[in-house]
Amino acid sequence: MKKTLARWAQDIWYKDQFIGVWLCPLGFLFCDLVRFRRFLYRLGMLKKQSMPVPVIVVGNITVGGTGKTPFVIWLALLLKEAGYKPGIISRGYGGLSESWPQRVDQNSIAEQVGDEALLLARQTACPVAVGPVRIDAANLLLAQTDCNVIVSDDGLQHYALARDIEIAIIDGERRFGNGYCLPAGPLREPIERLQNVDFRIVNGAEKEAGEYSMQLIGDHAINLVTGQQKLLRDFSGVECHVLAGIGNPGRFFNLLTSAGISCATRSFPDHYKFERHDVEFNDDKPVLMTEKDAVKCTGFAGAQHWYVPVKAVLEQGFSEQLLNLLKAKNNG
Repeated sequence: MKKTLARWAQDIWYKDQFIGVWLCPLGFLFCDLVRFRRFLYRLGMLKKQSMPVPVIVVGNITVGGTGKTPFVIWLALLLKEAGYKPGIISRGYGGLSESWPQRVDQNSIAEQVGDEALLLARQTACPVAVGPVRIDAANLLLAQTDCNVIVSDDGLQHYALARDIEIAIIDGERRFGNGYCLPAGPLREPIERLQNVDFRIVNGAEKEAGEYSMQLIGDHAINLVTGQQKLLRDFSGVECHVLAGIGNPGRFFNLLTSAGISCATRSFPDHYKFERHDVEFNDDKPVLMTEKDAVKCTGFAGAQHWYVPVKAVLEQGFSEQLLNLLKAKNNG
């Protein structure tokens, strides 16, 4: 049912303009409520809490995947290379822990803390904390680690946490769909919100004025059981299965197509809780999936299961501008 509703919504937001128009009154109401909420924060009627260290918020204004997680991994590694000690906070979406906030490490269980948080911990080796209240997660990191900068994954709309730098990630292929706010369109906030962020990063397409480009690259697959690595081109011409439970499965499918892989594809809702029957096809053909999906499948994966890691590559010069801004915020 969830899968059907997700596909129906995607069709309305990005393909069927007619139904979106009929839902416009609800979208306008949503936009007005969002603007009013921001206004209350600006007036101080809703309180923001500042952290004793700089806070960098990475998010988007649309529902669905834009490439935030690969960017956060890139950002954390950049900060470490520059001499900072970053800590990462996230919602922990999909996690079923009975208490929050929670620390996340490489041995955490995705079902408890969320797939994205576990992937962030494994890829960055940074301290990670998750919870529905970002402030609590940040305070947990500050109390238990020596981090001196906080990176908030998907926190653009969580205004209770004061931030020093805002970075918005934009899906370059789909951008803003029909341009309407929920439920008429995919927007969490009006497009005008992007005028207030420090950096706009466009993923996977030509950038527009004021944007920085990002590409997600991946050229190999890793076996979930053995850890063996194979080049993607080695799967070209091989009968296989491809699955993805991310915000924009089409991006992953296109990556494999560009590597010459043409196989049967199956898409699932973002943060889908995979079970054994979802990844078994009663044959020995290779099964390719995203790394985010793989962290939820390790317990029942077989020798035919492979995941494809991707890495964010930012345009030249962006790193320097970001680090300069962070330094200025620190000195200010």
